[in-house]
Amino acid sequence: VQLMESGGGLVQPGVSLRLSCSASGFIFDMYHMNWVRQAPGKEREWVASINTGHRAFYSDSVKGRFTVSRDDAKRTLYLQMDSLKTEDSGMYYCAHRRIEKMAPSEWGPGTQVTVSS
Repeated sequence: VQLMESGGGLVQPGVSLRLSCSASGFIFDMYHMNWVRQAPGKEREWVASINTGHRAFYSDSVKGRFTVSRDDAKRTLYLQMDSLKTEDSGMYYCAHRRIEKMAPSEWGPGTQVTVSS
């Protein structure tokens, strides 16, 4: 399994970013995919998911601001993040399992999002 996140950066509050996750080593279109994030000193938290039918689910903290999507042909997961807040800062990861089911070796390097004025 290989997951490679990209698209993070340092931005001001209110702007947008689009994250991508390129996946390989498993049958992408058969998996419910997740975005999770980890702020310094905190546990990883679930942010959003999209199932194989392209139905999306969001945590309350990002609902209405973030949009998760997937391109099964490209084996790529996306997270459009709008109206970013300082509390959205953290390392963002994609995952093909629930957080507690991911093996340590399955995590990608993540992509850093820093929202600061």
